[in-house]
Amino acid sequence: MSKKIVFSGVQPSGGLTIGNYIGAIKNFVELQDEYDCYYSIVDMHAITVPQVPKDLRKNTLDVLALYIACGLDPEKSTLFIQSHVPAHAELTWVLNTITYMGQLNRMTQFKEKSRRSEENLNAGLFTYPVLMAADILLYQSDLVPVGEDQKQHLELARDLAERFNNRYSETFKVPEPLIKEQGARIMSLQNPEKKMSKSDENENAYILILDKPDTIKRKIKRAVTDSIGEIKYNDEQLGIKNLITIYSVFSGASIEEIENRYDGAGYGKFKEDLAQVVIEALRPIQERYEDLINNKDYLEKIYREGAEKASYVAYKTLRKVYRKVGFIQK
Repeated sequence: MSKKIVFSGVQPSGGLTIGNYIGAIKNFVELQDEYDCYYSIVDMHAITVPQVPKDLRKNTLDVLALYIACGLDPEKSTLFIQSHVPAHAELTWVLNTITYMGQLNRMTQFKEKSRRSEENLNAGLFTYPVLMAADILLYQSDLVPVGEDQKQHLELARDLAERFNNRYSETFKVPEPLIKEQGARIMSLQNPEKKMSKSDENENAYILILDKPDTIKRKIKRAVTDSIGEIKYNDEQLGIKNLITIYSVFSGASIEEIENRYDGAGYGKFKEDLAQVVIEALRPIQERYEDLINNKDYLEKIYREGAEKASYVAYKTLRKVYRKVGFIQK
């Protein structure tokens, strides 16, 4: 039996946070033995907000190097840069023609982003959920690892797959979400009601995978807690709950073990130990990253081979789509 197919992607729009690692990349690594995985660096999504071209190129290679440093194996997973597979843009155009404006208007992330930057209200920002649907459907994905905030976009991909299949006959698999229970959503260190994001204006709100030990210590020390003073995992103490989740993921200790270990201890001791746990967990990733980023020939080999393999699969789907909508085969 062939393995089920998994697709996911990460935007190269700045340094990746431990939220990206815990919520996405760590999960990618765990999936690669069981599934046929396609992991993209989605640079086409990144340009829906203004980018400095040289920074985008650097960030794209950084994400690839971090993918591998975090444990993704190019022999097991297909790692590629989205813009290197033109089929993503080509399928997006076809899917645009069966996507209703009302659906895109209802997208929560579009509403949030349009409020934040009205001067950059471009068409790409409006239609990028369609590109996301194309990303997923091109590879006949069975499963898509998503956080809670991306479920709406996956629903659109499912709707479009079903709509196309009903209109033109069975063509796409209808993908299912793959949501991890614990650690799927790491929150801001400064506002634990908001997801940790590298685009946060307050640099103390997130920890980057490549942050130096002193920076990690400083950010955790400044993390928002509360006046209760107990290390307990509950919704009345969202700041501490978030820090316990980070501790648990990086140390392997259970929530209960952590609560017992720090029973009666203050936040200062807990934060001090947490900083050390994060630093030690990130150290091998950072060392591997340094080796990789200084070996541009190897990274080029990986993304070229990945694009070749991804293109082969993507164009099988696209040729079928083009034939069904009535395009003449070239």
